[in-house]
Amino acid sequence: MLTSQRFSESHMHTIVASTPCSPPPAWALKQRRLFDEMRAAAQVYLDKYTRDDGTLIWATTWPNTRDGADDFYEAFVNWPLLYLLGGDDWFLETAQHEWEAITRQLTALGPVLDEYERGYDQFHQSEHYTYFYFLCLADPTHSQNGARARRFADLYADPRAGNYDPLHKIIRAPHNGSGGPRWGFFDSEDHIWAYDAWMQPYGLPFDDVPGVNTLDDLRDPVLARRMGEVIHVRYGKGDVAANLGVTSLIANAWLLTGEPRYRDWLAEYVGAWMARARANGGLIPDNVGLSGQVGEYLDGKWYGGLYGWQWPHGFYNLAMATLVAATAAFLATGDADYLELPRWQIDGIWARRTVLPIREVKRSSLGHHWVGQMVASGDPDAVHYVGRLDMQGRADSSEDAPMCVVPYRHGDRGWFDYQPLSPIYPAALWNVTRSDADWARLVALREAEHYDWRKVISFRGKEDAGHEQPWLCFLQGELPDYPERVLDVALEQVALRRRSIEEDDADLTTVNIHHWQVRNPVTTEALVQLTLGAPQPIYNGGLLIAPLRYFDAQRRRPGLPPDVAALVERSEAARMVVRLVNTSASAQRELILQAGVFGEHRWDSVAYDGCADPSGRETIGAARLRVRLPPATETRLELAMTRYANPPAYHTERDYV
Repeated sequence: MLTSQRFSESHMHTIVASTPCSPPPAWALKQRRLFDEMRAAAQVYLDKYTRDDGTLIWATTWPNTRDGADDFYEAFVNWPLLYLLGGDDWFLETAQHEWEAITRQLTALGPVLDEYERGYDQFHQSEHYTYFYFLCLADPTHSQNGARARRFADLYADPRAGNYDPLHKIIRAPHNGSGGPRWGFFDSEDHIWAYDAWMQPYGLPFDDVPGVNTLDDLRDPVLARRMGEVIHVRYGKGDVAANLGVTSLIANAWLLTGEPRYRDWLAEYVGAWMARARANGGLIPDNVGLSGQVGEYLDGKWYGGLYGWQWPHGFYNLAMATLVAATAAFLATGDADYLELPRWQIDGIWARRTVLPIREVKRSSLGHHWVGQMVASGDPDAVHYVGRLDMQGRADSSEDAPMCVVPYRHGDRGWFDYQPLSPIYPAALWNVTRSDADWARLVALREAEHYDWRKVISFRGKEDAGHEQPWLCFLQGELPDYPERVLDVALEQVALRRRSIEEDDADLTTVNIHHWQVRNPVTTEALVQLTLGAPQPIYNGGLLIAPLRYFDAQRRRPGLPPDVAALVERSEAARMVVRLVNTSASAQRELILQAGVFGEHRWDSVAYDGCADPSGRETIGAARLRVRLPPATETRLELAMTRYANPPAYHTERDYV
């Protein structure tokens, strides 16, 4: 249960805005319009793709084996986050209803047992459980979700569930869930890894299977079975680094309950992986056998585990897993040493950087991630990407233009699959610490790049992220029109997706399981950046981490009040500048600013227009302050803060209003 102190209105520091704001700035009007456009588009999406009971319109039988449950939940993954930012109450109500409906649907189809995925890899599971974390953060008093949070976490924190071995400090299988360890990789007895076109970007899982040297070799049934047998053994038991994605599930339960056993589990499990990484020179081994030995099923190799360094994505998902795990352990224990784990991975591949022409990058396994503007095509399931790399303000847009790249993968032949180091990772790390050293990683990356970070490109990928570069420039004062430009991008992407929904004439009972994701009209990246001063949460399991959040003091709910727009203009370790605008000409609005999403920080003092204190600053000394905005007024707050001054927890407006 929540243990936070309750604050009455009389004890909370209150600021009253006094600067006239008529007309409101363009960015404020666009921000409020974005909320409205997404509400309208989301209704069209919901009406198109769900039945009256909330289930997605789809087939009535499950053709897959273990894969696919995540894609159903991902259809609504960011809707409760939009509510947390200030979206209509309807978003939380609908998000909760859809969670329940999809859980019932997947239970009937088979991949969900006892309301949790029966057993699959944590790379995929962590994609959709962010949906659940946002629900818990949005309403920590929801009793059913609270019970689920404990029950889900105990699938791993309680060894009796079978997934976790406390002796060796491992999760016992790469595929795991409510059914316990899901041994092996295939459900059928015929273990065949036959050639399929989707494998082309990723290549072979292993280089040491006799007779299998290229993907084309898998067209031979004998060789396909040979590869399949190896995969079934190597991917079928033991722990893998991708399982670190489960740590947010345990952190979610800890933030809800404060129970020490969840904190202790995080320290134990993440600590064990840190020890393995340290023994490997910093780079995290991606596989551990049931005896606790690295490389037990891979002839001693530290690479080759499922969703590990060799196949299919390498650094892409290991960086996310280590960031998620380190953040969870740090929040629960207060020990910043855990954050060394993602630093080691980032620094490890950065030390191996080189420069290659764009054409080589486009042929990488994740080339579609590095070119970005999405447009709907005549094929309702096709997504086309057009030259984000070529458009990023470079003077030379030819295929020979240089790019700074790092190796994302490692196999028997060494490092390979060179791609740009996405700023998503160092930005997420800096977002947790706001330290000069972590900022320096971003500076070094920018200096090594061959394109202009200030360019704002209209695109949207699956992760609803990718505009970190111009946003970081804005925080440094380089790009003053960034708020308007990124809001224009968000509005355009909402319109594109709404049109793709309206024009969609597919037979929904036969579409693939990604059909909804590429049409979800809710986008939160711009709002998270502008209102919270933070990057979009890590897609694979990331909690919402930001230096502040808002509550509507009048409606007693999370998020910005109606008509109110917010802009974080500066965000540093001990200082924030936040501009608040009431765009209404007739209604007064009141909001509460909390220092940190979990109340983990403290506002020390504030300076603002109309400050009555002769010093020009007023002392706060608390995690929350109230701002009253009369009609058509604004205020700019310069806030001094102390980071991580309070124990993190999920708070509601009832705790202090």
